[in-house]
Amino acid sequence: MGSIRKRGDKLFIDFRYEGHRCREQTLLPDTKPNRKLLQQLLTRVESEISLGTFNYLATFPGSKTGIKLSQRRESADVGETSSSAALVTSGGGRQGAGVAAVGDAAAATPLFRDFAELWVQECGLGWRDSHRATVRSTLDRHLIPAFGEVPVGFISKADVLQFRTALAKRSGRSGNATLSAKTINRVIQVLGQILDEAVDRFDFVNPVKKVKRLRQSRVEIHPFSMEEVQLLIHTVRPDYRNYLVVRFFTGMRTGELHGLHWSRVDFERRQILVRESWVRGRLDETKTDGSMRDIAMSQPVFDALMAQREVTYQPGGDTFVFANRNGEPLDVDNITNRVWYPLLRHLGLTKRRPYQTRHTFATLLLAAGENPEFVARQLGHANTMMLFKTYSRYVPNLTRRDGSAFDRLVTGAMVPANGPELESGAMNQGVSDAA
Repeated sequence: MGSIRKRGDKLFIDFRYEGHRCREQTLLPDTKPNRKLLQQLLTRVESEISLGTFNYLATFPGSKTGIKLSQRRESADVGETSSSAALVTSGGGRQGAGVAAVGDAAAATPLFRDFAELWVQECGLGWRDSHRATVRSTLDRHLIPAFGEVPVGFISKADVLQFRTALAKRSGRSGNATLSAKTINRVIQVLGQILDEAVDRFDFVNPVKKVKRLRQSRVEIHPFSMEEVQLLIHTVRPDYRNYLVVRFFTGMRTGELHGLHWSRVDFERRQILVRESWVRGRLDETKTDGSMRDIAMSQPVFDALMAQREVTYQPGGDTFVFANRNGEPLDVDNITNRVWYPLLRHLGLTKRRPYQTRHTFATLLLAAGENPEFVARQLGHANTMMLFKTYSRYVPNLTRRDGSAFDRLVTGAMVPANGPELESGAMNQGVSDAA
């Protein structure tokens, strides 16, 4: 661990590199601002050392220690320059060169590219593989091309806004003309998280804090009716019938269903134990901790899994419940494009993503009058907030719980117990007679 020390009344940087103790003298007086500035430089040096990107002579040009070390490594690039060179004297201050005045603290911050890699290494230890892949893609496709060569302390709000505007002009996926607001917000969120960590280390203002999120359109869901579900299940190819039954009546996500092993099917307790998800060609943890759940089997699901057991279960081997001929999990694209969409077209049903089976399960549970907390647990939601936000508008059409019960209550209460409702004139007359 390096330190900032002083010799006489001048500061120097003390750190270790390649097993050597390195000390680089400056002409900066021992003041609080100068110590802060050199600490930022030291943090950058140690970050680059940990990443394997540190170039001694680029950071401390003319340093005797750097020259000595570079002679031991013929591949070192001794011609590279760095903006931080002005902070130290040539030859470690022993050759009498001058030092530039202390400027903006951002000058001593590492490049975004280097700090982002350090952030991934340090913060990514507890990430799920799927989240790590998403962050990696966000960095490689968007953030590093835009900010890679910029010191993190130099990124301004104007830079972030300009970057966001450029993102909004890029083509989206699945035929979308542009990137969605949700995608853009996610990219800016990752940028903000990286800069948050940099702020803690280098003490500057995070420009992303001043940038408001784009307004995201409410996602419309299109669950199937019970009649449509029955039609789909009875029309699909027989070898995919069990698959559709389990998918429609458990609400499992695609990755959860494709990654389901027979060891996670408890016929005795009639439960499906969701513990893993098949994502990007490998088993990973579930989407969130709340997604790890036990789903109660309805009778159709129980029967479908018992039938499927005859097809893919192998004694002594923990095989996938739904697998191809090679025993591997079903391919998402193959299911979607060769089974699901052709089935919808054949039946003349509106084109909808397979994920709508999950929405269908939720609305059918609510329509049956199940406790919302139970429904939330079956779906893997942490609480009922998302449940009501997403599905409540579909429930009245299925259960008639749309205010009609209240209307019957108050209407009945306004009718006298011994006769029909009185006209207003008769009621007024009765009051006068009583008076």
